[in-house]
Amino acid sequence: MAVNKQELTRILEESKIRIKSLKSLSRPSCSFDPCANYMLVGIRGAGKSWLMYSQMQLFARKHGWDSILYCNFEDERLLQMDVSDLNTLLEIHMEQTKKQPICFFDEIQNVSGWEKFARRLADSKYRVYITGSNAKMLSHDIGTTLGARYLIMTVFPYCFSEYLSVNQFPLNPKSTYSTKDTGMMLNLLESYFHEGGFPESLELTDKRGYVSSVYQNIYLGDIAARNDIRNLIALKLMIKKIAESVGQPLSYTRITNVVSSAGVKIGKQTMINYVDAAKESFMIFPIFNWNGALSDRESTPKYYFIDNGLLNLLLTDPESKLLENIVAITLLHHYGSDHVYFYRNGIEVDFYLPEEEIAIQVSYDLSDEDTYAREVTALSKFSSNYPCMEQWIITRDQYTSKQKQDPSIKVIPLCQFLLSMDHSTSNH
Repeated sequence: MAVNKQELTRILEESKIRIKSLKSLSRPSCSFDPCANYMLVGIRGAGKSWLMYSQMQLFARKHGWDSILYCNFEDERLLQMDVSDLNTLLEIHMEQTKKQPICFFDEIQNVSGWEKFARRLADSKYRVYITGSNAKMLSHDIGTTLGARYLIMTVFPYCFSEYLSVNQFPLNPKSTYSTKDTGMMLNLLESYFHEGGFPESLELTDKRGYVSSVYQNIYLGDIAARNDIRNLIALKLMIKKIAESVGQPLSYTRITNVVSSAGVKIGKQTMINYVDAAKESFMIFPIFNWNGALSDRESTPKYYFIDNGLLNLLLTDPESKLLENIVAITLLHHYGSDHVYFYRNGIEVDFYLPEEEIAIQVSYDLSDEDTYAREVTALSKFSSNYPCMEQWIITRDQYTSKQKQDPSIKVIPLCQFLLSMDHSTSNH
């Protein structure tokens, strides 16, 4: 073992001392069954570790800190650990406390073969929490190994109501606010819209700088290093093209041609691998065409970024793309990736939720009559061919004037949409 037992004991104790002093984090969108094992997955910086710390503190209050075993596998002193070393963690804990631990393992995917160890713990009736920043943790092979022994929780950066709460804004369930409160809320929305919802960014003045550092860690670490990608210029151009194409279907062929036209030689299959690596890091996620043939659905989706702050780093004129991106994130968070689509076949509808029978257009500004007519016409044509109980147009900050109102179409400002979705999620 690259780390001797004495050194490993010291690392575990240091980590526990640090976590004892941290302030616990409560997130209404993330609730736990105290009798279940969990695998927390999501983009780096979304708050998975903080949720784990909160669970550690909760269990420690009930059972004592000597019941807690915690290990962070991103500690540079543990980079050489392999699966044969994992049992040493249990040995150290048992030697010190004589208790079966409640186990918390951060970024355990860094240890190849970790899933067999995790299964053995669950089979032996240990309580276990695991975090990971790579979607390979959700692969078929690992799912087969773990079976139904772990509940999977996808952790997102803050939703808007969480962002307001952490910023000490008093949420009113009746949605009635004073002029002062409304102004404060809209100022916070402006920040959330452009800088995103990474939890640790909220305490910083330079939020953009923090988001940029998160991006670099994901780009260079979770995508490039983890997948042994050496053509960093091609990877960077690919991510830039996906950002510029938010809201538009984008094929692998198109991405490959754009990168190649910049003088960077790369094949289509390699580009597919790069896109898959970006998805596995949770940086981007696809939404598929409801009406498309299977081959088109898979090869020409629309891509969105999991946080507006990341997308904003990559664009020079971002407003309309940020609006559609934040709507996509919210729908993904509320309904799940298998229940949100777009529609494109003669007409275009930005989002369709077939189980809810809701069609959604996103339009930054509806003051232009032609823009309003175009959005309404697309929704009307779509609803005449597909089940559609509700039709929404989400704007940046506008209601339509009375003469424009169509009783079958709701025009919803972004702030109202975000709060209504968050409220229904917390009661889901």
